[in-house]
Amino acid sequence: MGRRKLGNTNPNQMIDPEPQADERRLEASLRPRSFGEYIGQKAVVEKLRVYVAAARKRNEALDHCLFSGPPGLGKTSLAHIIATELGVSVHVTSGPAIEKKGDLAGFLTNLSPGDVLFIDEIHRLNATAEEYLYPAMEDLVLDIALDAGPHGRTVRIDVPPFTLIGATTRTGLLTSPLRDRFQIQERLDFYSEDDLCKIIHRSADILGIETAKDGAREIARRARGTPRIANRLLRRLRDFAQVEADGRITRELADRSLHKLEIDALGLDPMDRRILLTIIELYGGGPVGVETIAASIGEERDTIEDVYEPFLLQLGFIQRTPRGRVATARAFEHFKRPPPKGQGQLL
Repeated sequence: MGRRKLGNTNPNQMIDPEPQADERRLEASLRPRSFGEYIGQKAVVEKLRVYVAAARKRNEALDHCLFSGPPGLGKTSLAHIIATELGVSVHVTSGPAIEKKGDLAGFLTNLSPGDVLFIDEIHRLNATAEEYLYPAMEDLVLDIALDAGPHGRTVRIDVPPFTLIGATTRTGLLTSPLRDRFQIQERLDFYSEDDLCKIIHRSADILGIETAKDGAREIARRARGTPRIANRLLRRLRDFAQVEADGRITRELADRSLHKLEIDALGLDPMDRRILLTIIELYGGGPVGVETIAASIGEERDTIEDVYEPFLLQLGFIQRTPRGRVATARAFEHFKRPPPKGQGQLL
């Protein structure tokens, strides 16, 4: 079953790492334009600088790239930066938007030499479109069927050299044949507080929001290691600062406002707490299957796995085991609950 739009399911959209409908234009204005402006993911960026520079020297298209990791970490921004640094155009689509072979053929036949084709959520490509993509990636050709039935014929069309950049939050859902056709594969990780502070100050300057250093630090602490969430919190705190203070975001203002938004000191929101308390209180700390958790809290399994679990795993609050999810002793401590006997090793 395809994953439905996550922003439609999250009761607290403050921490939803998927872009919301009214954010796309704002995100474009905040998006870094070059590798020099891109903050964080240092090791990945350094490698990409070399690959892009080498492709430009050889006057060739960059090898196909696959970026993986939780949503909101900058995969789309990297695709745009790569196109800018190469001096080519970027064509953007997503796996769910490519419903038939003709959709994909439309994109591929409109590319200019060296262009970038960016496919977000590439793990959601249907099997027919995926197989149609293989000869284009490897041999720069498309086989287009003109007629059906016993008298059908196929025309082979050349595709200009291009770079396919795929982005995925679920690498495990990619088929091996597709994954193996990407010569460059990089995973993006959650951001440090220091890098998030730099991003918040940069965004605040662009948006004209006066933000104290300790105010930016407080936002960074609760942004779940995700730039998109940090920028969203910055916008909401601007409202509180203008209405309840002098327009400046300080630590005190940020702490008070984020408390009203039900985002605690670790960045946990009501749904995070509901997931953890379900495991702790209803199922004795686990193990419990994710389908059971989803049914218990009225949320979709994919939303739990894509939006909530990556951060809870990073915090060390849950573990994935062959038998299901387990709340760690750290999670019990956070909620001031005594851990069950034998669970102390899950600290």
